[in-house]
Amino acid sequence: MPFAVLGWPADGPTLSLDHERFSYAGKFVMSSTGKAVLLSDADATITDDKRDDDSEAVLAAVAFNEDRTDADTLWLRYVTVRADRRGEGLGPRLLARIVERATSRGYERIRIAVNNPFAYEAAWKAGFGYTGEQTGIAELVMEHPPASALARHDANDRVGQYRDGLREYRGRDVLIDAEREFVAARLDGEPPESIDLDEA
Repeated sequence: MPFAVLGWPADGPTLSLDHERFSYAGKFVMSSTGKAVLLSDADATITDDKRDDDSEAVLAAVAFNEDRTDADTLWLRYVTVRADRRGEGLGPRLLARIVERATSRGYERIRIAVNNPFAYEAAWKAGFGYTGEQTGIAELVMEHPPASALARHDANDRVGQYRDGLREYRGRDVLIDAEREFVAARLDGEPPESIDLDEA
Protein backbone atom coordinates (compact mmCIF):
# COMPACT_ATOMS: atom_id res chain seq x y z
CA MET A 1 0.00 0.00 0.00
CA PRO A 2 1.35 3.41 -0.90
CA PHE A 3 2.47 5.61 1.99
CA ALA A 4 2.63 9.40 1.74
CA VAL A 5 3.70 12.17 4.09
CA LEU A 6 1.36 15.06 3.32
CA GLY A 7 3.59 17.44 5.25
CA TRP A 8 5.58 17.90 8.43
CA PRO A 9 4.26 20.11 11.26
CA ALA A 10 5.90 23.28 9.96
CA ASP A 11 4.24 22.72 6.56
CA GLY A 12 0.76 23.04 8.10
CA PRO A 13 -0.93 20.24 6.13
CA THR A 14 -4.62 19.53 6.57
CA LEU A 15 -6.74 16.53 5.62
CA SER A 16 -10.51 16.20 5.43
CA LEU A 17 -11.71 12.76 6.51
CA ASP A 18 -15.26 11.44 6.72
CA HIS A 19 -16.17 11.56 10.44
CA GLU A 20 -18.41 8.50 10.04
CA ARG A 21 -15.58 6.37 8.68
CA PHE A 22 -12.60 7.70 10.62
CA SER A 23 -12.12 8.26 14.34
CA TYR A 24 -10.58 11.64 15.24
CA ALA A 25 -11.50 13.02 11.79
CA GLY A 26 -11.80 16.54 13.19
CA LYS A 27 -8.18 16.52 14.37
CA PHE A 28 -6.88 16.15 10.82
CA VAL A 29 -8.26 19.48 9.58
CA MET A 30 -5.98 21.31 12.02
CA SER A 31 -2.78 22.62 10.46
CA SER A 32 -0.61 22.44 13.59
CA THR A 33 0.47 18.82 13.05
CA GLY A 34 2.14 16.89 10.26
CA LYS A 35 0.09 14.23 8.46
CA ALA A 36 0.83 10.91 6.77
CA VAL A 37 -1.46 8.38 5.12
CA LEU A 38 -1.72 4.91 3.65
CA LEU A 39 -3.54 5.00 0.33
CA SER A 40 -5.68 2.41 -1.42
CA ASP A 41 -3.53 2.17 -4.54
CA ALA A 42 -0.47 3.57 -6.22
CA ASP A 43 -2.51 5.84 -8.48
CA ALA A 44 -4.25 7.56 -5.57
CA THR A 45 -2.96 11.03 -4.80
CA ILE A 46 -3.72 13.62 -2.19
CA THR A 47 -2.89 17.16 -3.27
CA ASP A 48 -3.22 20.44 -1.40
CA ASP A 49 -6.03 21.70 -3.61
CA LYS A 50 -8.00 18.43 -3.88
CA ARG A 51 -7.79 16.78 -0.46
CA ASP A 52 -11.57 16.63 -0.03
CA ASP A 53 -12.04 14.91 -3.38
CA ASP A 54 -9.18 12.49 -2.92
CA SER A 55 -9.70 11.56 0.73
CA GLU A 56 -11.74 8.54 -0.44
CA ALA A 57 -8.39 6.92 -1.25
CA VAL A 58 -7.16 7.22 2.37
CA LEU A 59 -7.15 3.92 4.30
CA ALA A 60 -5.31 5.13 7.43
CA ALA A 61 -3.91 8.42 8.69
CA VAL A 62 -1.67 9.70 11.46
CA ALA A 63 -0.98 13.21 12.75
CA PHE A 64 2.31 14.09 14.47
CA ASN A 65 4.28 16.93 16.04
CA GLU A 66 7.67 17.60 17.60
CA ASP A 67 8.02 17.39 21.35
CA ARG A 68 7.85 20.90 22.84
CA THR A 69 11.03 20.46 24.87
CA ASP A 70 13.04 17.95 22.81
CA ALA A 71 13.53 18.59 19.09
CA ASP A 72 14.90 15.04 18.67
CA THR A 73 11.53 13.51 19.65
CA LEU A 74 8.48 13.23 17.42
CA TRP A 75 5.06 12.46 18.95
CA LEU A 76 2.52 10.52 16.92
CA ARG A 77 -1.06 11.63 17.55
CA TYR A 78 -4.48 10.57 16.36
CA VAL A 79 -3.90 7.36 14.45
CA THR A 80 -7.03 6.33 12.58
CA VAL A 81 -7.97 3.50 10.22
CA ARG A 82 -11.03 3.61 7.99
CA ALA A 83 -13.86 1.71 9.71
CA ASP A 84 -14.35 -0.85 6.93
CA ARG A 85 -10.62 -1.73 6.91
CA ARG A 86 -9.94 -2.17 10.64
CA GLY A 87 -8.37 -5.44 11.68
CA GLU A 88 -6.24 -5.74 8.53
CA GLY A 89 -2.98 -4.54 10.11
CA LEU A 90 -3.07 -1.10 8.49
CA GLY A 91 -2.39 0.72 11.78
CA PRO A 92 0.91 -1.06 12.47
CA ARG A 93 1.99 -0.60 8.82
CA LEU A 94 1.26 3.11 8.97
CA LEU A 95 3.12 3.50 12.26
CA ALA A 96 6.14 1.57 10.97
CA ARG A 97 6.27 3.70 7.81
CA ILE A 98 6.15 7.01 9.68
CA VAL A 99 8.82 5.76 12.10
CA GLU A 100 11.02 4.90 9.13
CA ARG A 101 10.48 8.32 7.54
CA ALA A 102 10.90 10.25 10.81
CA THR A 103 14.12 8.38 11.63
CA SER A 104 15.54 9.18 8.20
CA ARG A 105 14.60 12.82 8.85
CA GLY A 106 16.79 12.82 11.97
CA TYR A 107 14.41 12.16 14.85
CA GLU A 108 16.07 9.98 17.49
CA ARG A 109 12.88 8.98 19.31
CA ILE A 110 9.31 8.57 18.19
CA ARG A 111 6.69 8.41 20.94
CA ILE A 112 3.00 7.62 21.02
CA ALA A 113 0.46 7.59 23.84
CA VAL A 114 -2.16 4.85 23.47
CA ASN A 115 -5.54 4.74 25.19
CA ASN A 116 -6.61 1.12 24.64
CA PRO A 117 -5.08 -2.35 24.35
CA PHE A 118 -5.79 -2.62 20.60
CA ALA A 119 -3.73 0.52 19.94
CA TYR A 120 -1.06 -0.81 22.32
CA GLU A 121 -0.77 -4.02 20.28
CA ALA A 122 -0.67 -2.09 16.98
CA ALA A 123 2.18 0.13 18.22
CA TRP A 124 4.01 -2.91 19.56
CA LYS A 125 3.82 -4.56 16.13
CA ALA A 126 5.35 -1.39 14.67
CA GLY A 127 8.37 -1.78 16.97
CA PHE A 128 7.41 0.44 19.90
CA GLY A 129 8.04 -0.50 23.53
CA TYR A 130 6.19 0.48 26.68
CA THR A 131 8.14 3.07 28.70
CA GLY A 132 6.29 2.56 31.99
CA GLU A 133 5.07 6.16 31.74
CA GLN A 134 1.49 7.40 31.42
CA THR A 135 0.04 10.71 30.33
CA GLY A 136 -2.23 12.74 32.58
CA ILE A 137 -5.23 11.08 30.95
CA ALA A 138 -3.95 7.54 31.63
CA GLU A 139 -2.62 6.80 28.14
CA LEU A 140 0.38 4.46 28.08
CA VAL A 141 3.48 6.05 26.57
CA MET A 142 5.36 3.91 24.06
CA GLU A 143 8.64 4.71 22.34
CA HIS A 144 10.62 3.71 19.26
CA PRO A 145 13.30 2.53 19.40
CA PRO A 146 12.31 0.59 22.49
CA ALA A 147 15.83 0.50 23.98
CA SER A 148 15.16 3.22 26.56
CA ALA A 149 11.93 1.51 27.53
CA LEU A 150 13.89 -1.71 28.09
CA ALA A 151 16.02 -0.04 30.75
CA ARG A 152 13.41 -1.22 33.25
CA HIS A 153 14.05 -4.84 32.24
CA ASP A 154 16.85 -7.14 31.28
CA ALA A 155 17.98 -5.99 27.84
CA ASN A 156 16.36 -9.02 26.23
CA ASP A 157 13.11 -8.93 28.20
CA ARG A 158 10.71 -7.69 25.55
CA VAL A 159 8.20 -10.22 26.92
CA GLY A 160 8.21 -8.55 30.36
CA GLN A 161 7.97 -5.12 28.78
CA TYR A 162 4.99 -6.19 26.65
CA ARG A 163 3.17 -7.72 29.62
CA ASP A 164 3.75 -4.63 31.80
CA GLY A 165 1.56 -2.60 29.47
CA LEU A 166 -1.13 -5.26 29.38
CA ARG A 167 -1.13 -5.39 33.19
CA GLU A 168 -1.81 -1.66 33.24
CA TYR A 169 -4.91 -2.20 31.13
CA ARG A 170 -6.05 -5.26 33.07
CA GLY A 171 -6.57 -3.19 36.21
CA ARG A 172 -8.85 -0.61 34.58
CA ASP A 173 -12.60 -0.49 35.18
CA VAL A 174 -13.31 1.32 31.93
CA LEU A 175 -12.43 -1.49 29.54
CA ILE A 176 -15.22 -2.76 27.35
CA ASP A 177 -15.74 -6.54 27.21
CA ALA A 178 -13.81 -6.93 23.94
CA GLU A 179 -10.80 -5.09 25.43
CA ARG A 180 -10.94 -7.12 28.64
CA GLU A 181 -11.02 -10.39 26.64
CA PHE A 182 -8.19 -9.17 24.42
CA VAL A 183 -5.96 -8.42 27.43
CA ALA A 184 -6.80 -11.71 29.15
CA ALA A 185 -5.97 -13.71 26.02
CA ARG A 186 -2.57 -12.05 25.56
CA LEU A 187 -1.35 -11.45 29.09
CA ASP A 188 0.45 -14.78 29.45
CA GLY A 189 1.41 -15.11 25.79
CA GLU A 190 4.35 -13.98 23.75
CA PRO A 191 4.42 -10.47 22.26
CA PRO A 192 3.32 -10.24 18.64
CA GLU A 193 5.95 -10.21 15.93
CA SER A 194 7.00 -6.85 14.55
CA ILE A 195 5.80 -6.25 11.03
CA ASP A 196 8.25 -6.56 8.17
CA LEU A 197 8.01 -3.49 5.96
CA ASP A 198 9.44 -5.43 3.04
CA GLU A 199 6.39 -7.68 3.19
CA ALA A 200 3.85 -5.02 4.21
